Amino acid sequence: MSSPSQPDVLWSPDFRLVGYGIHLRQWADEDLAGMVELFDDPDVARWTPLASPFDLEAARAYVVKARALRAGGQGVNLAVTLDGGEALGGAVMFRNAEEEREIELGYVIGPRHRGRGLARRALRLLAEHARAADFGRIVLRIEPGNLASTAVARAAGFRLTEERADRELKGETTVLETWVLP
Repeated sequence: MSSPSQPDVLWSPDFRLVGYGIHLRQWADEDLAGMVELFDDPDVARWTPLASPFDLEAARAYVVKARALRAGGQGVNLAVTLDGGEALGGAVMFRNAEEEREIELGYVIGPRHRGRGLARRALRLLAEHARAADFGRIVLRIEPGNLASTAVARAAGFRLTEERADRELKGETTVLETWVLP
């Protein structure tokens, strides 16, 4: 079993996860145009730190940042697909800089692909991997008004805590609720 202190094992360049009828894979340059369709959306703009408008330049920057996250051993940012092909959304898993055994997960699904359980399945797949990698605390941080994300969190077995986290999002400080996987 690998430990959270072995980023080369956890975040290899070909890192991917398969299960629950989905494949989570690295973002590729071929995904750029599709990413615009997935992420240039009012709900994505409202609830995530992604650029808005989300254009090809934003997509390129997103992929560069995803690769740097993985290469730096801090996490992975993966495309959510059914079969390893077309990206339908994204899922991220990154370390807490202050607590080595804590990992934070996140997800976003493109508007045409919502309502199919993709976020819940991606979240479960990431959480299982995080547990297998010996992370002691698996968290989500969600804005209180984001009802779709809180529904996904509940469906994936996460529990709301009393803990709050201040996060800088698009130039403003936002207070996020913390959800943990028991």
